[in-house]
Amino acid sequence: MANIDANKAKSTVFIGGLAQSVDENGLLQAFAPFGDVMEVQIPPAAGTNGDQPPADGKHRGFAFVTFGTPADAQDAIDNMDMNELAGKVLKVSLAKPQRAPVQGAGNRAIWETEEWLTTNVKPLAESGGIASKSHTDKTKATEDSMEE
Repeated sequence: MANIDANKAKSTVFIGGLAQSVDENGLLQAFAPFGDVMEVQIPPAAGTNGDQPPADGKHRGFAFVTFGTPADAQDAIDNMDMNELAGKVLKVSLAKPQRAPVQGAGNRAIWETEEWLTTNVKPLAESGGIASKSHTDKTKATEDSMEE
């Protein structure tokens, strides 16, 4: 299964700079000459339901096209990068795998969640923090006064 995902990642291209007039059929026609197109995805504009294309046809200005083989994807990149489609210059490159989000934290630091703090942080007295430091300082001061 992981091998299938790796091959899909190597055969998926990112297309940036899409004109709003371009739809999935337009991309299919533009990229079909380079090989078997398995899938075309155009993410909808923000604020729309991801399950259905928006009624006004608005999208985010980029798309992903998955080819049958990595060689077909590379042919599409070589031929379509910096070329024009519907009046706009396209940026075509190999798609990068989507990064997995940190579980439950979103954009916050992991130590900001109460759950992480309760499982990973000890109370100050148990951790050897300030209390042990002041104890160490008193011991050193006592030793220094004894040497004089």
